[in-house]
Amino acid sequence: MNVPAAPAETLRSALAALLDGLPARQASGAVERLIANYRGATPTDAPILRDRADVAAYAAYRMPATFEAVRAALEAFADAVPGWAPGSHVDVGGGTGAATWAVSATWDGVRPVTVLDWAEPALALGREIAAANPALRDVRWQRSRIGAALTIESTDLVTVSYVLGELTEADRASVVDAAAAAAGSVVIIEPGTPDGYGRVLAARDRLIEAGFGVAAPCPHSAACPIVPGTDWCHFSARVSRSSLHRQVKGGSLPYEDEKFSYVAATRLPVTPAPARVVRRPQIRKGQVLLDLCEADEQLRRTTVTKRHGALYRAARDADWGDAWPPYAGDTEDDGDGATD
Repeated sequence: MNVPAAPAETLRSALAALLDGLPARQASGAVERLIANYRGATPTDAPILRDRADVAAYAAYRMPATFEAVRAALEAFADAVPGWAPGSHVDVGGGTGAATWAVSATWDGVRPVTVLDWAEPALALGREIAAANPALRDVRWQRSRIGAALTIESTDLVTVSYVLGELTEADRASVVDAAAAAAGSVVIIEPGTPDGYGRVLAARDRLIEAGFGVAAPCPHSAACPIVPGTDWCHFSARVSRSSLHRQVKGGSLPYEDEKFSYVAATRLPVTPAPARVVRRPQIRKGQVLLDLCEADEQLRRTTVTKRHGALYRAARDADWGDAWPPYAGDTEDDGDGATD
């Protein structure tokens, strides 16, 4: 799939402009305080982002990572529903709109978009940033409480990114149910932690119960084969670090890896991946080890060797989160490789 690069570049420029005139120490302090709040174990019943300075600092810090994680999930979803594009989109708890940027980067064209969030400063800044992207200039930014009272207008696609962790268990269930009732396709993204994975797994179960099929990352809609408490399913998206990132984290690398968990579910006919690479591939001399979640509801390690020719070259290029094999007709083992 040919994904336009322009939205990512435009977003970076728009976010850099936000910090003009905001003292570096103030921006760093706001980010550190907000990170502590967001990582708290107690769900909140009030907006964490209080004013424009809070929102500007946190958006500049977090939007690139959220954008890349959501875009990675949407790309996997788009691969499972080739030829389809959402005619409309609702972003639940979207704040400054990172997921709307990710949708516009995944599917060309202009569509009706609504961002729902309870933090008015976040919505106002999201509207300001979106003016830089022609596909997002007519987005409707609507204040809405995200929880049991949530109502969502009928739409093709609902995204819920980095939201469920802020809610009580009952409100999470209500939000997922509201998304399932309103949309033909739902994509939910959470931090790539054991708790984030647990929230995604619970949402996945509710979506399947509502009649949805899993499009990604799972190659099936059956129970997750991971034994609870032993591991968790998550992926990684590379994010270019801004000067604010380096300032807050004290790091020198020009990038960082955003870990995330997700589920993309739909009522559409779907062609899920034959298998999914669920760990970073291990490249050794003459072979590549791939940890796969497979369509028969099993986790397996497959070894691809030089004897596999083109498939071996593909394995060397494979990344964590990719579908496997990369093109139709391939198998992981033609008799020359080994599987564990």
